[in-house]
Amino acid sequence: MQRRPRHIHPTAALAPRALLPGDPGRALLLAQALTDGPRMFNHNRGLWGYTGEAVDGEPLTIMSHGLGGPSAAIVVEELCDLGLEAFVRVGTCGALDPQLHLGDLVAATAVIAADGTSRALGAGDTVSGDEAITSELVSRADHGGLVVSTDLFYDPDPARPAAWRTAGAIAVEMEAASVLSVAERRGVRAGCLFAVSDGEPGAGARIDDDALEAVSLRLGRAALDALLAAGGG
Repeated sequence: MQRRPRHIHPTAALAPRALLPGDPGRALLLAQALTDGPRMFNHNRGLWGYTGEAVDGEPLTIMSHGLGGPSAAIVVEELCDLGLEAFVRVGTCGALDPQLHLGDLVAATAVIAADGTSRALGAGDTVSGDEAITSELVSRADHGGLVVSTDLFYDPDPARPAAWRTAGAIAVEMEAASVLSVAERRGVRAGCLFAVSDGEPGAGARIDDDALEAVSLRLGRAALDALLAAGGG
């Protein structure tokens, strides 16, 4: 189903492959670092996006999807309407496993759908990305494993992280289940790669700004390498 996008107002061409961070500032950082001649693709609603030439000489779009499943699902739906074929969500996550350290990269082998958006889209208990893209992401990450998506950044239930750990999740974030659910429904190849920005719940550990910028660049390069290796786009 092709529709005219309502929230994305393209001012440049969309590439068939994309990296999708939540943060518009990270989209700008990655566009400047990973592409030549990036042009603004979208700035409507503060969802900054850019299209430039990647290292292989082909176009790459880097587009922010905002915070939370509803915003991320809208962005992916509208990118699909514009012709997106493959993407990697490049975001941050909180550690649930004590073996994860601030600045580590985590590839999602599957995602527990503990959020409302993916469930509204018909997700079961878990959702998964494209097998080839996910395999390439795992090979470039420090950890690969089950991740959980939730709607709450500030969760009032202190028992929930323990339940997620019992279910096998090693990290928690907010958008992966939603974007993978849209990708599956729309026949688009996708995967998810995260940088650990927060320590285990209750520990209070948070990555500092300089370290976050450094790991964001590592995150973007690993995701792009994985897309290239998997034939994405």
